[in-house]
Amino acid sequence: MRHDTKSDSAGDRKAGLPFVSRSMVPSLFTVMNMVCGYVSIVMSGTDQFVAAGGFIVLAAILDALDGFVARVTDTTSRFGVELDSLSDLVSFGVAPAYLVYTFGLEDIGGGAGIVLSSLLLVGSGLRLARFNSVFSGYGNGSFSGLPTPAQALTVAGFVLWMSSDPLLESNQLQSALALMTIVLSVLMISRVNYDSLPKVSLETLRERPVQTVFYVAVFFCVIVYQAKALFVAMLLYILLGLLKSLSVFFRALVFQR
Repeated sequence: MRHDTKSDSAGDRKAGLPFVSRSMVPSLFTVMNMVCGYVSIVMSGTDQFVAAGGFIVLAAILDALDGFVARVTDTTSRFGVELDSLSDLVSFGVAPAYLVYTFGLEDIGGGAGIVLSSLLLVGSGLRLARFNSVFSGYGNGSFSGLPTPAQALTVAGFVLWMSSDPLLESNQLQSALALMTIVLSVLMISRVNYDSLPKVSLETLRERPVQTVFYVAVFFCVIVYQAKALFVAMLLYILLGLLKSLSVFFRALVFQR
């Protein structure tokens, strides 16, 4: 989901517009991701929570597309990584933090709502900084710590679900938001390993059939059942990462004995 720029070849300049190089294409998706994050913030500020959550989901889609386009066009570079991280901090750090604040945490007195919501921003910033400091390419199949888009999609899914089907009273909603914010923030800066989404290809289907089929099934469930399914899908992703890391930890303890 990262990308970047290389110096343009003569072929690139001839094939495209004189002022648009092939290497700019992934960056256009990244910039649109950033703009979606900004629009989400504006929507949260006017209590349009469904729109705010929707723009976070759209930002996540664009974040996935920019990495795909970068790989297809072979235009990955350090510049793209930095631009992508800045966009992610806006769309998956500031936007969800402000969304949980305006959706319910601002009603908590004594500035506690500000402190709690800022945890998502701080956690996202630390998570992205750590990613950049150890970045060595996009070939890795897992992430250390909950990815920021996954955190933001969890928040967006919850807000969209509660907006369409308000099951919780005001105080219950505040408690749920506070707990979710703390857990997601801790997971982002943790060392829990989370699998990257499999690339759509026959090769991936052969190598990781169960995981690929699972993700495809979840994708269609989200399309059919929308917000509720999105939130449940993100919870499953979070829990699977935790269970996998705990399994590795306990196996290591057994072998040490």
